[in-house]
Amino acid sequence: MEHHELKHWIAFTRVPYIGTVRLRLLVNHFGKLSGAWRASEGDLREAGLDERTTRSVLRHRNRIDPDAELALLERHSCSAITWNDSEYPARLKEIDDAPPVLYLKGELLPKDERSVAVVGTRRVTAYGREVTHRLSTDLANSDVVVVSGLASGVDGIAHRAALEAGGRTVAVLGNGVDIVYPHQHARLAEQIAENGAIVSEHPIGTKPKAEHFPRRNRILSGITLGTLVIEAAESSGALITARHALDQNREVFAVPGSILSPGSRGTNALIQRMEAKPVHKHEDILEELNLSFVGAQIEMAALFPASDDESNVLFHLSQEPTHIDEIIRGSGMTISVVSSLLAMMELRGLVRQVGGMNYVRV
Repeated sequence: MEHHELKHWIAFTRVPYIGTVRLRLLVNHFGKLSGAWRASEGDLREAGLDERTTRSVLRHRNRIDPDAELALLERHSCSAITWNDSEYPARLKEIDDAPPVLYLKGELLPKDERSVAVVGTRRVTAYGREVTHRLSTDLANSDVVVVSGLASGVDGIAHRAALEAGGRTVAVLGNGVDIVYPHQHARLAEQIAENGAIVSEHPIGTKPKAEHFPRRNRILSGITLGTLVIEAAESSGALITARHALDQNREVFAVPGSILSPGSRGTNALIQRMEAKPVHKHEDILEELNLSFVGAQIEMAALFPASDDESNVLFHLSQEPTHIDEIIRGSGMTISVVSSLLAMMELRGLVRQVGGMNYVRV
């Protein structure tokens, strides 16, 4: 997205009461958020904003400088993408409450679609520590991206294990990407940004607050194929992530623990209620998600977009059939280019034609 528009998306994330639903109203009414930023009170109400939100926009846009917001982002060596950008994770865009803007330190890649969230308690036991390290290492060695929340305990162990195995890992935060919480994970955060990405829906400078983390968890589950819970007490935040995953129709996995351990009551309950599939080894996850490790690089490359143009085409596809004309209009490419790309991607198993020049993502 061009800077002129992006800065207004960023500015709107600073305005209280503007979330996913109200931002969609503005986009649908004005087309571009730069127009919404300059709109009159009457135009904002006509777009569907209630009185409280309209007042909030009018009051805060006098205090927020979109150009300064963009400069702040660049000063912290961060970036931002909106749900209109091809880099925005396609799987995350499918959830009901997808964040309009994602702030990044590092880079999201197409291969990050092949990912699993690994979550659990901060008060990890020796058993949980060993299980987390082993499963995260094995997942990374199978070219699965490990996603977690950078918290103490299971999260930190999962990130480190993936990095030590030479894999990619993504951290989803409940604060701005310029702030590391907890502070002792400062070096770990640097390594994640160098070998993956740090992601947040909160603008630069946002401090961690308790109410941010339950909502953060919907991104953890929404961006991944499935969620693995390792050691969670009955009131653990990891169970919130599992609940989000179930609501988003994602797979949930849990590691069985001792019936005598309070830290395993949550995971055991997930299995007992048949809300999570028990995991004894990483192959249990790979098999359930129809993932398999492909040793040869050339075979592995076939699973992911080979160019920005292929990523652009995939961005305009979903599990619902999309006609080639819609792909052409959305991508901005010519019919010959799109036809050629679709033919190559179908050969590699990335897309499938379902008749009448309609295509779906595989």
